[in-house]
Amino acid sequence: MDAFRDAPLILREFLSYHQTIKGQSMKTVHEYYLDLRMFLRFVKLMRYEMSYTTDLDTIDIRDVDLAFVKQITTMDVYDYLSYLANDRVKFPETISATVGIGAAARARKLSAIKSFYKYLTVRTKQLTENPVKDLEFPKVRRALPKYLTLEQSTKLLMSVTGKNEKRDFAVLMIFLNCGIRISELVGLNRSDVYDDRIRVVGKGNKERIVYMGESCKDAIDAYLIERNKILIPDDRPLFISRDHNRLSTNAVHRMVKKHLLAADIDASQFSAHKLRHTAATLMLSGGVDIKTVQEVLGHEHLNTTEIYTHIENTELKIASEANPLSKIKLK
Repeated sequence: MDAFRDAPLILREFLSYHQTIKGQSMKTVHEYYLDLRMFLRFVKLMRYEMSYTTDLDTIDIRDVDLAFVKQITTMDVYDYLSYLANDRVKFPETISATVGIGAAARARKLSAIKSFYKYLTVRTKQLTENPVKDLEFPKVRRALPKYLTLEQSTKLLMSVTGKNEKRDFAVLMIFLNCGIRISELVGLNRSDVYDDRIRVVGKGNKERIVYMGESCKDAIDAYLIERNKILIPDDRPLFISRDHNRLSTNAVHRMVKKHLLAADIDASQFSAHKLRHTAATLMLSGGVDIKTVQEVLGHEHLNTTEIYTHIENTELKIASEANPLSKIKLK
């Protein structure tokens, strides 16, 4: 926990709990650290009536203890959310600096605070009062995810050529067929491929089995013929780069963009993650029930998957076409 040495003991204990007991990734734990460090710095700024223009990064919170946290009120949290919405400077060192951060970012920071107090009140019972228990999250506008049509997906796959053709084709097939995350794809090992399925390690180190369609299986089998001929010091990775290292997320992003451009698809509108959206959309439009799609994608909550139902709902389309007015020619 040396990376959190500027955090008080009470925060380091919370972070350790999430890392060792909850089994969450270091990326998630680090986000908790950054969000809660900023919150405690703001509360200290207000508590000791420092200048409102004080740089939060200069405020030392190592002396924050349970007594300090116990005195934090709901109004303190409201003040913090107001500060984030109206005064917090985003990207202060760049020409694109803006004042105030969006609802989604504020919701994430509030989620970290709620998790912190749940740990203190429910998990460890160090506190009896939870000032954020009934606090509502900022309303976040949920935009519909972009996705490729079946025709565009086919065009993308047909565009794959070049030295790494079999590897790139297999990567795109996994994205479009299985809908896994890019972090899950680059983490795949050869031992994770079992005939018609792959073992995927998702968020929070949670494992799940994802089945492949016949075309996807054929693509991986074809790539494995080449991959098994290559011996490297760490021979575990399924997908490797041209310098014989595990394929990185940046390399995958570049590869996807390259093939989107080759397929004459706007690469500024689509990405590797949009291929995951595409897989979910194609599954639902093909008649797969939403609960199954949730399990395939590895979503913890069903409402995360439900956004895809707004994209292509066959029943709603049939209902619209059944309306007598839909076939009347007025002009």
